[in-house]
Order: sequence, then structure tokens, then C-alpha cells
Amino acid sequence: MRYRQFVTVRNIYAGSVEPPSVAESSTQFRALYLARFAEGFGFITLITLLPAYINQLDPSGVSVLGLTISAGLVVGLYTTGFTLAQTVAVIPLAWGGDRFDKRSVLLAVLGAGVLVYAAFPFVDSSASFIAVRALQGIAVTGAGLMTLSLVGQLASAETRGNHIGKANAASFAASIVGGMSAGGIYDAVGFGPVFAIIVVIMGLAWLVVYHFLEPDETRIEGFPFSDLAVNRRIVTLSTFRLQYAFAVTLVRTWIPIFAGVAAAQGGLGYGGGLAVALTVTSEKFTNMCCQPFTGRLSDSHGRALFVFAGGAAYGLVALIVPFSPAIGAALGLPGEVVIFGDVSPAFVPLVCLSALLGVADSFREPASMALFADEGTEDGGVASSFGIRELVWRPGSVIAPLLGGWLMYEVSMASVFYVGSAFALTGAGTFLAVLVWLHGPRALTAW
Repeated sequence: MRYRQFVTVRNIYAGSVEPPSVAESSTQFRALYLARFAEGFGFITLITLLPAYINQLDPSGVSVLGLTISAGLVVGLYTTGFTLAQTVAVIPLAWGGDRFDKRSVLLAVLGAGVLVYAAFPFVDSSASFIAVRALQGIAVTGAGLMTLSLVGQLASAETRGNHIGKANAASFAASIVGGMSAGGIYDAVGFGPVFAIIVVIMGLAWLVVYHFLEPDETRIEGFPFSDLAVNRRIVTLSTFRLQYAFAVTLVRTWIPIFAGVAAAQGGLGYGGGLAVALTVTSEKFTNMCCQPFTGRLSDSHGRALFVFAGGAAYGLVALIVPFSPAIGAALGLPGEVVIFGDVSPAFVPLVCLSALLGVADSFREPASMALFADEGTEDGGVASSFGIRELVWRPGSVIAPLLGGWLMYEVSMASVFYVGSAFALTGAGTFLAVLVWLHGPRALTAW
């Protein structure tokens, strides 16, 4: 079943349809890139400041109806409350974006984001922090869904990967700037100014979207999720994405843990936060730089090929991460680096491997997103298509941290990366097998 799309065509002159000018289209894309940056900046800032909130709010003193809740459960809720709110919000937000004006939905969630971030400095208990974090989850999810949906809808099929790559690059830029600056600003002047900066950025994004983004006049009747959920291409992609979510969550979460925890726990024991920050940032930096280029390549050479190659490469690089100490020792690298202080010979190899993970993932991400956008645009319901993509990721993002913690303490630190690598490689292999089975051997380059 194809959903009926009702579109009122603008820019009609003398009976002929005139498409938006290149400058007008570029302005709309830039407005969406700014919104993507604002969403990413707020998200990463809260992640960076989470330890400070744990120290300030004392999660060990929480009780409900006279029963004391363990500190570990409360700290878990600091993140789980955010994730659960995201999960619950996906379907209604995606449906609303398809049924109504995506621009209006985006403005609503950006406006909500301004209010949410303005509320964080007034948080004075674990319960209020969990509640505001849940509201943040809704705002982050809505902004991410609507920006990507609108980018995918505005772009032509021939340029979709490139534009999605640029949107993702804006989000990674926010992660780098926010991650590197939030801690220093907090140390110098406290919570208030940090959130004031976020509010200004979110407010600026709201104004730019309001003034420069044209209303979305596409309307999708019905409930597109029902048909898109059994769309053969989306099902094929989901066989990869479901497994790959475990891989990325394990590897991205445990790279900084591997770098920072004590050697007695299997880590490298970097004492300086700057060394850990560089290790994490190197992955985001290469991903940011490569995605516009790799997205453009996927537009020309087949998106499915890039999903497969990027996923397999990610698994192979993750497999090497535990060997970074041996690589550093074999190369005779120093255990102390200027600025970063006393690290270990594994420091440079780990930073390089993290950067390679970013390169590998940059091949996969814009191609995967463009494929979901292709199906949503073709079948009706681009926001719903991205909503399904988001939901397929959720099991891995929730379960993988629990699995990683168990592996780290019960098996070894290295086993976390071996298991993460296995998920990426089996995901790529399953994707290739299902792709050939359902769509033929030429589908790898034809999609």
C-alpha cells in the first residue's frame, strides 16, 4: 500500500512550476545543519557534565515511600530516563512529522529544548534531574528525527547521501566543541553559564529555522509505520542495524573506559582527562570530516555497498583496539607525550585506531540514513522511516552497556572489543546474505 501524499506546490508562475533556487535550497539546508548542531551540542554537554551532577545530587540519599533506592539504580535512571523517553517519543513524533508540517514539529521541539536547558540550572534533586533529562530526551529525539527527515526530503536522490553526511558532520562538530568546552566552562563558572550558552544556541537555531526554512506541505494520511515496518529494503537494512547497534555502543562506550580506568581493571590508566578526551574526539573528528565526502560517494556508487564495507571495516578495526599496547611497544613509542603527560606507549596507536573507527563509520552512516530516506520518500512517510531506524537501534543501545559491564568484570576488558567486533562483522555478513537472497547479487551496487 502506498500512502497518499497531498502537496501544495509553491512558486507557480504563469502556469508552470518553478523549483526553489539553488541559493534558497542551500539556505534551507544550512538552517537544518544549525538545528542539528544545536541538538548535538546540548546532548554532548549533558553527557560531559553527568559526573558533576552525580557528585552534586548525592544519588545515595533517594527514597520513595520510605524505601531507600540504591545509588546505582538512581545513577542508572539518570541515563535510562533519557533513553526511555526517547523510545516512547519516537512513534508519535515521527507520525506527527508525516501527518503535519515537519517544520512546525521541529520548531516545537527546538522551543521545548530552550525551556528544558533553561531548567537544568534549577535542578536540585535526583528526581527533578531524571524528569528534566526525560524531557531532554523528547526534545533531542524530535530535533534529530525532523532535521534528518527534512534533509532527506529536500535533497534529491542523487545528492541525499551528501546532504545527510553534512548534517551528521554538524552534529559531530557540536560533539567536539561541546565535549571539549563544557567541562572547562563548568570548572570556571559553574552550571549556569554552560546552560545559558546552550539556550542561546537553541534559540538561534529556532529563529533561523523559523525565518529560512519553508513550510513542509507534504501530508501523509494513515499510519505509515505499518507498511514501512515490512518494507523489504528496510527489513534488510534492519538485519544489519540491529546487530551493529551493539557493536557501536560497546566500542564507543568502552574506548574512553579502556583509556582511563586503572591497569588493575584492564585499562591503560591515563590520569589526564585531556588524553581520554583526545582519544574520544579523534573518532568524532574523522567521522565529521569524512561524512560529506563518503555520503557523496555513496550517492554515486551504491549505498548498500557502503553500508556493508563500513560495517565490516568497523568490526576489523575494533578487533585491533585491545592490541594497542602491544603495537605501541613494538614501535618503541614513548610512555610520555608533551601536553598529555604520563600516558603509555599505547596512547598514539589508540588515538589512531579511534580515528580509523570514525573513518569506517563515516562510510556506513550517511549511506544507511540515505537508504531509509529513499524508502520513506518513495513509500510515503520519511519521518516514520527514520523512526523505524531509531527504534531498531534501541535494543543495542540499552542492552550493550549491561553486556559490556559484565564482560569487563567477569571476562576481560579485551573481550568487550572482541564481542563488539563480532556484532559488526556478523551484522555486515547477515546484511550481505539477506541482500543477495531477497534482492539478488547485483543489489550490493544497485541500491
